Amino acid sequence: MYNISFFKKILVLSSIILLYSCDKDYNAIGGDLIGDNHFDLSTYTSNVLAYNQKIGPIQSDNLAINPLGIYKNPNFGETTANFNTQLTLASTVTATGISAKPFITSVVLTIPYYYNASKTVTNTDGSHVYTLDSIYGVDKAPMKLSVYESGYYMRDTDPTGGFQLAQKYYTNQNTDFENAKVSSRLNDDSDLAQNDDFFFDPAEHVVKTTDSITKVETVTRTPPGMQLNLNKGYFKTKIIDGAIAGKLASNDVFKEYFRGLYFKMEKSGSSEGNVAMLNFKAGKITINYNEDLSTTATSGVVTVTRVKKSIVLNMTGNSVSLLNNSFGAAGVTYNALPNTGNTTAGDGKLYLKGGEGSMAIIDLFDKKDLKGYDVNGNLTGPNGVSDELDDLRYPADGKKWLVNEANLVFHIDASTMANNYEPRRIYLYDFTNHRPVVDYYNDATTSADAKKSKLVFDGNINTDATSKRGLTYKIRITNQIRNLIKNVDSTNVKLGLVVTEDINTVASYKLRTPNTVITQAPKASVMNPLGTILFGNNIPFGDPNYDKRLKLEIFYTKPN
Repeated sequence: MYNISFFKKILVLSSIILLYSCDKDYNAIGGDLIGDNHFDLSTYTSNVLAYNQKIGPIQSDNLAINPLGIYKNPNFGETTANFNTQLTLASTVTATGISAKPFITSVVLTIPYYYNASKTVTNTDGSHVYTLDSIYGVDKAPMKLSVYESGYYMRDTDPTGGFQLAQKYYTNQNTDFENAKVSSRLNDDSDLAQNDDFFFDPAEHVVKTTDSITKVETVTRTPPGMQLNLNKGYFKTKIIDGAIAGKLASNDVFKEYFRGLYFKMEKSGSSEGNVAMLNFKAGKITINYNEDLSTTATSGVVTVTRVKKSIVLNMTGNSVSLLNNSFGAAGVTYNALPNTGNTTAGDGKLYLKGGEGSMAIIDLFDKKDLKGYDVNGNLTGPNGVSDELDDLRYPADGKKWLVNEANLVFHIDASTMANNYEPRRIYLYDFTNHRPVVDYYNDATTSADAKKSKLVFDGNINTDATSKRGLTYKIRITNQIRNLIKNVDSTNVKLGLVVTEDINTVASYKLRTPNTVITQAPKASVMNPLGTILFGNNIPFGDPNYDKRLKLEIFYTKPN
């Protein structure tokens, strides 16, 4: 028994060492940009065809993260990002839960901002200095922010589908929500930084309270976020009186009664503004109020006790990101692009933009189809498969390749993108079937930053060590190419390329007006407000950027 057990242990240990060695080799091969020494592997370069595709108005409801603000991009025009959300009760309130004389002390709307924790500075007095993250544009640029009660009821299900499917809302529905807003704006505080001169403030929020008996002061500090004082009189009528009338008895009743909030952004003076990515689902409205409760003793003495209470309205209902793109001096070239690019020869530059933006569609291998092969490798006529791919499947010498690595490397048009914010990541997917490619599924790598997972599949921006500006994006499609060469029944699908806000989100959202070319696009692209310009395949020989043209690089070994 001892010998068998010992043998098993040795076998397991040997397997682990073998797997580790293979993994080490695989990661080493896939670790560098093309052009580096891939351990003397043979290299094959294939031309690809890539062209632009405008996306247009697209579904944008219930996103995990939403832009808010005004962002002017010299290459892609100016985008105004508004937002609408339903509110939900943290807990229901019945008529008996409100006394006869409630008095509101404050109504505060809060939404946390993203900040870079690694750059936070803690001072000796306990205060903090924060650096905001996911904000694009001029730092602390003022804008006019107006928050209204929304009069637009956001249904859960679509009546046109017999209430069987979720109701969709789209980026270009701002007019619908604008026209349905109720009353005047709610954030009417005298502090202009809360409305007419609003800006995304990196300062922490400090609240000091003093105990009425001990006189001890307590300081409470919270990280930066939107904090707006809303009109107390409005919420006394709408919420406190509404609770007494039974309008807060259930969330269904409440969502019909108070249909949510509409956030509207406008220019403030000559300021260009900026845009912030926000998790509105973490936002809330807190209505603080006092009640004077009286009790009568047997002696007839009446005692009045002041009780502090609150009602919390969460921003966790249905929501929609509302985008408006405008083009003046900015984005002229982009705006003039056709809805679909050159599907025959490809485009020289690829314009990727999130939101109501654009993407690229990619065809691998040469389109020429003059021949084919039967199951025995004999030549036949055209078979609907690229001749180039056929020759890889049926090599003339009969020696099929072992594909060690296959990459698409996209070079950034650095001169055009100079001084512009660049997307951290792009995402390549199966455009034909609206799903990830096999290399995405096979990549189990993780990261402390969830947005940096899928490291082998990649798509992260590669930057210059000195300037920190983007140079390339690299995406590995090794298994995609292996399958195409090895399995003759594998379909060479079209690939889609978009900017992405979250590599872990792979679902697709529908276009409001689908066409014969495109009907949907990745949801994570809708979240991202940024754009980038990449070199495509159609760059003539002799052009200074010819070597930066898009191509497929395959590194392989060939059996002896």
